[in-house]
This record gives sequence, structure tokens and C-alpha cells, in this order.
Amino acid sequence: MDTSIFLAKFWGWYLIIFFFILSFNPNRIKQIFEDLKDQKFVIITSFIAIIVGLLNILAHNIWEPNWRFIITMIGWISLGIGLNLFIFPTGTVKWLAFVNVKLVQVLYVLLFLTGVFLLNAAYGLVPY
Repeated sequence: MDTSIFLAKFWGWYLIIFFFILSFNPNRIKQIFEDLKDQKFVIITSFIAIIVGLLNILAHNIWEPNWRFIITMIGWISLGIGLNLFIFPTGTVKWLAFVNVKLVQVLYVLLFLTGVFLLNAAYGLVPY
């Protein structure tokens, strides 16, 4: 299986599942931000984000103007957030909380639409 197709399926399903978890259990996101006050949680979270970002970038660093670019950007965003959480934990947590409060509905819709778009690209359900 092509790496792009595999990652499109993985990230597509992940984003849709995450969307539904947040939609049906909004207290979960509040719990995550409460946990971000604990430095041990921030360190573990930053390491996981750095690892996921690096693996994604090493396996798929394609800068073509199509759906593959979205997969590459997910990796770079994950790496960036992980590095910022590790280097500047307090500022990054405040920034994430601000973005979550101000743009929560937009983020949820973007999660869902990006997931659907990637799954469509992977499975070829609706030609575009």
C-alpha cells in the first residue's frame, strides 16, 4: 500500500473519531486542558507529538499541491506543537487554551471535513 494512502486512511479515521469523541463528550477537552497544568503530562504529551510528527514527516514529506500536502502539514503541525510544548510549555498551553476557546466550533468542523476529505482521497468514493 502506498504510504500516502495509508496515512490518509489513518489520519482521516483518526480525525473523524476525534471529532465524534469531542462532540459527544465535550468534557473530555476540558479534562485535557486541566491535565496540561501538570508538567509530567505536558512532557509526555510533547514527546508523543514530537515522535508522531517526526514519523509522519520522515515517511511522508511531500509538498505537492494536492491532498498529500494535508498529510505533510499534519506531521509538521504535530512536530511544531510538540516542540513548543517541550520548549515553551506555559506559553504554548495558554495559546492552545485561547485557540480552543475562541475557535472551538471552527476546529471541530475542520477536524471533520479534513477527515472526510482524506478518507475520500484514500478510498476514492467521490471523484474530484
